[in-house]
Amino acid sequence: MLLDFHSEIYSWIRGGLFILFLYHFLIFFQNKNRLYLYYSLYLLAITTYFLLDLVTEDTKSVLKFLSFPIQFLAFAAYFALSRYLFDLKNHLINWDKYFSIAIKVLLILAPLFAVTGYYFGNVFQVRIFKMVAPGLIIFTFYSYFMVVRKIEDKYSIYFVIASLIYIFLGIFSFSELFIGRDYYINRGVQPMFFVYLGAFIQSIIFSVIIGIIIKRIQQKSKDAEIRLAVKLKEMEELKMTALQSQMNPHFLFNSLNSINNFVIKSEVEKASDYITKFSKLIRAILNSSSSPTSTLFEELGILALYVKLEQMRVTGGFDFIVETDENLDLDKIKVPSLFLQPFIENAIWHGIMKKEGDKEIRLTITQKEGSVLCEVLDNGIGYKKTQEVTNLSVKRKFYGAEATESRIKMLYKNTDVHIETNDISTPEQTGTLVTIKFPLVYSSKPNYIK
Repeated sequence: MLLDFHSEIYSWIRGGLFILFLYHFLIFFQNKNRLYLYYSLYLLAITTYFLLDLVTEDTKSVLKFLSFPIQFLAFAAYFALSRYLFDLKNHLINWDKYFSIAIKVLLILAPLFAVTGYYFGNVFQVRIFKMVAPGLIIFTFYSYFMVVRKIEDKYSIYFVIASLIYIFLGIFSFSELFIGRDYYINRGVQPMFFVYLGAFIQSIIFSVIIGIIIKRIQQKSKDAEIRLAVKLKEMEELKMTALQSQMNPHFLFNSLNSINNFVIKSEVEKASDYITKFSKLIRAILNSSSSPTSTLFEELGILALYVKLEQMRVTGGFDFIVETDENLDLDKIKVPSLFLQPFIENAIWHGIMKKEGDKEIRLTITQKEGSVLCEVLDNGIGYKKTQEVTNLSVKRKFYGAEATESRIKMLYKNTDVHIETNDISTPEQTGTLVTIKFPLVYSSKPNYIK
C-alpha cells in the first residue's frame, strides 16, 4: 500500500492539497490578500511535485530533472508566505532583507537546476543539491529561531512546529540520497511517503493558522474603522471652531486632505493616528487662543505637535532638531501664539520638500545682547532657488512672515524686532536661514495652558 503512489492514501493527500490550493487561490481573487496567494502557490508547488510520482517510467526519465526546481519554487513561496504572514518588514526589519534575498536566490536556482538537469542529468543535480541543502537548512532553522524569539505570538510557534514536522519527515525521505532507496523499499514504504505525510500535517496546521490570523486582522481592521469613525465625528465637531483659531488655513486644508488620502488608500491606522495628533494640536491651539500671547515654552509644545503631523505627510519624513539656551526661562517669555509655525511650514514646503536625500530643520533659541534670537535653519534648496521655482517676487516675504513680524512688533511696541531670511547656499550645500530677533522681557505671570 505504501509502495504504490496510486494507492488511496497518496491519492487522498494529493487531492486534499489540490483542493486547498484551489480554495485559497479563489479567496485571493476575492479579497486580493497576498497571504492567500503565497500559500496557494506553495500548495501548488507541492502538489505538482507529488504528481511527478505518477508519470510513467519513460516520461519520468524526461521530467525527473524538474523535481529539484519545483522544490526550490515551493521554498520560495514558503519564505514569501512566512515573510508576509508575520509582517517581517515591521517586526524583523533586518531579517526581512535576508528573506527577500533567499526568495530571489531560490527563484534563480529553480531554472538553473532545470537547465543543468536537462543537459547534465539528474545525477549532476543531486551533487549540486547536496552542496546547497546544508546552507538552506541552516538558514531555515535560524529563521525559525529568530521568528520564535522576536515575534511574541503563539501562532508563530505553531507555524514553526508545523514547518519542523514537515522538514524532519522530509529529512527521512531525502536520506535515501545517502543510505539508498532500497533501505525503505525493503521495509515496505516509499521514501517519499514521509514527505507526503509531512506536507499533509503541515497544510492542515497552516490552514488553521492562516484562518485565525486573517480573522484577527479583519477584527483589528474593524476596530480601527470604528475608532476612525469616532475620530472623524470628533473632527467634525472641531472643524468649525478650528476655522476661527489662529491656525494657518492652508495647513488645515492640507491636513484634512491628508486624512482623506489615508482613508482612500485604506491606511486606516495611519488616518486614525493622524486624526489623534491633529485633534491634540487643534485643542492646544484653541486653548491658547483665549489669549493673544503664550509662553515660548507653550509655543514649542504646540510646534512639536505640528511638526509630527508634517513628518507624517512628507514622503520619507525629516529630522526636526530644537536647541534652546539653558539660561533662558522659556516659561516667562511671552510670544504671539503660533509665531514660529509659518517659518517651519515654509522651511518644509518651500525648502526641504523640494530636496532629495536627507532632510533636516534645526530650530535654535538663544540669548544675545538682551534679545531672544530664534533661528530656523533648513538644508532645503535655498531661498533663491525657491524664488525661481515658485516665481516669488524678490521683495515678497514667505507666507506668514510679515504677519508674524507685525504681531511681535505690536507685542513689544516696535522695539528692536527684526526678521531676516537669508540664502546660505554654497557649492557644497544648500539651505535657508530665518532669523527672528525680539527683546528679552520676562513676564511675572506665565500663561499656562490648562
